[in-house]
Amino acid sequence: MPLIITAVAVVLLIVLISVFRLNTFISLMLVSTGAALAFGIPMAKIATTLEAGIGSTLGHIALIFGLGAMLGRLVADAGGAQKIALSLIRIFGEKKIQWAVVVASFIVGIAMFFEVGLVLLLPIIFSIAREMKVNPLYLGIPMLSSLLATHCFLPPHPGPTVIAGEYGANLGTVLVYGIIVAVPTVVLAGPIFLAIAKRLVPSAFSKQGDIKALGEVKSFRDEEMPGFGISILTSMLPVILMIIATFAQTIKLATGMNESVILQFVEFCGQPSIAMLISIVIAMYTMGIRRGISAKDIMGSCASSIAAIGMMLLIIGGGGAFKQVLIAGGVGKYIGTFFANSSFSPILLAWTVAAILRIALGSATVAALSTAGLVVPVLGAYDVNLALVTLATGAGSTIASHVNDAGFWMVKEYFGLTLKETFATWTVLATLQSVLGLVFIMILAEFV
Repeated sequence: MPLIITAVAVVLLIVLISVFRLNTFISLMLVSTGAALAFGIPMAKIATTLEAGIGSTLGHIALIFGLGAMLGRLVADAGGAQKIALSLIRIFGEKKIQWAVVVASFIVGIAMFFEVGLVLLLPIIFSIAREMKVNPLYLGIPMLSSLLATHCFLPPHPGPTVIAGEYGANLGTVLVYGIIVAVPTVVLAGPIFLAIAKRLVPSAFSKQGDIKALGEVKSFRDEEMPGFGISILTSMLPVILMIIATFAQTIKLATGMNESVILQFVEFCGQPSIAMLISIVIAMYTMGIRRGISAKDIMGSCASSIAAIGMMLLIIGGGGAFKQVLIAGGVGKYIGTFFANSSFSPILLAWTVAAILRIALGSATVAALSTAGLVVPVLGAYDVNLALVTLATGAGSTIASHVNDAGFWMVKEYFGLTLKETFATWTVLATLQSVLGLVFIMILAEFV
């Protein structure tokens, strides 16, 4: 019965979002309430269950998520992201332009959420494509692969950040392992897949696309942009701090090193929230004050970034409420009985559940959070690396982007593709990246 109720709840969620076009957050709250009643949760406890789910989810990631949005906006508004992209393209040269796009998109993607990075990089990609007389999709596939990988595997993006909190995984470890998994995945799903896609659907590479819907996008002259080195350092600083802290903790555990003041300070600076806070303060100087930008404009950039992610925070909170209802309804424990004496990998379980929910729901974030509600109770029975389960959930939640995913329509419209061409390029890319991610996670699991 718990599985039937869950299935009905998921179908109802799909209908409300896809058929009735109801807001995702409202849909999640309605379905969560209905599911709670169906599970037999006492009416007096339903509201507190929903609030607990929202609070526990947002309490862990709101600060990281908010500060991450501010950092990305500061770098973008100062021209730092444009400087990174154009400089790398000049360094790599025309013959290796795809690899330049991969690296630039990966760096920009770490600092910015998928949609923001896409909107920011598209004008640059289209401009370079015109100059080189190549199709925009020729550069677009490597760009999309990098942005999707950072969205899927690397904090401070919402998926890996939220799921790490739900599973109790160390965010620094998730970041290190995420980079190890993301790099080969991007190489295979980006430039190498591009060669296959050109043969698979050649008509897609004859379209010129249209980015007029983006409106007027600010373009910077070279003298208006910050330096290449400072732009990369500012964008990557949270990652650098978290990686340093993770390695310091690893060395401490391996050598039995005493907890010195220096080590405590390194670990303090590497805590995700503190790393983001330090990075924001430095970004205000490097991307703002140092370049003569007023405090009012700096704060304006920060405020606009928060306004842009307000609905996303509500959706994440709604996903947390649905997750909590699934846990309170005993669905996870019920699933756990199937795997109590099984050798089935929890990494594979997390990926499979997330993939099914992603295909059904469209939203990667909602799919990942719902997966947590089903998988968390099962994890206690296994000795498994929680960081790898986090990455597997993220990989599964990005599979097979199709008509119920906003990203699908963004790619279709911006690159001027037909539905068939979008399926053959973007949907295949997302699926390939998800499966390759799982493969590399399973390989990594043999060594850590």
